[in-house]
Amino acid sequence: MAYAVQWIRSLLFNIQMYVAMVIVAIVFLIPMIFSQKGASLAANVYCWWVVWSARWMIGLKVQVRGTVPKGEVLIAAKHQSFFDIIVIFNCLDRSKFIMKRQLLFTPIVGQYAYRLGCIPVNRGKGAAAIRKMLADVASGRVAPGQLVIYPQGTRVAPGDKKVYKMGSGVLYRELQQDCVPVALNTGIFWPKRSIYRKPGIATVEFMEPIPKGKPVAEFMELMEAAVEGRSRELMAEVGFYE
Repeated sequence: MAYAVQWIRSLLFNIQMYVAMVIVAIVFLIPMIFSQKGASLAANVYCWWVVWSARWMIGLKVQVRGTVPKGEVLIAAKHQSFFDIIVIFNCLDRSKFIMKRQLLFTPIVGQYAYRLGCIPVNRGKGAAAIRKMLADVASGRVAPGQLVIYPQGTRVAPGDKKVYKMGSGVLYRELQQDCVPVALNTGIFWPKRSIYRKPGIATVEFMEPIPKGKPVAEFMELMEAAVEGRSRELMAEVGFYE
């Protein structure tokens, strides 16, 4: 019975979340068209609403650990669910994301992501995708702030393994910025391709920065060890491996 009740609450939460997306998009349409700040304000309002409504509708709370970075920095984050995008964006003051190119053609999401300065990448294009990403950075397409990349390139379910792609290392080298690894356990509570949302406390942790200037191979090793190791610990905290 408890599972059925939570499933219904999850369904209602998901419905209102997408309704809220449409409402916020319409309300901020004109500001978004004329200003990146308008798009940023809309995204902040929406992310705040999702976090707040998740707490009260499905019993999913958020805990943010570590020091949230400010200024120019690269962020390499674990990616387990849509919810971690919401939480990370909600924490940062000037964030933009490396995202798959197909999302640009998604109604509402694509238009707002473009105005926010997110960088589309054509997954599966390998070196060509990396060159395009670097060209966008060099041309000034990337606005100042925190650039978020998911080194594995896609959502990875808790417990699954997927290779860390070299694009994050190349970006680290070219940007010449410190990189903040981010670990999380959001996928346990918000699994991909599922209606059900599990109550509990989802944790997102900003770890100590990896200083700029390291060789790419060393950076990749340090970043993967930090993200994977701490994410496993966060998942263990909520009983995932029991």
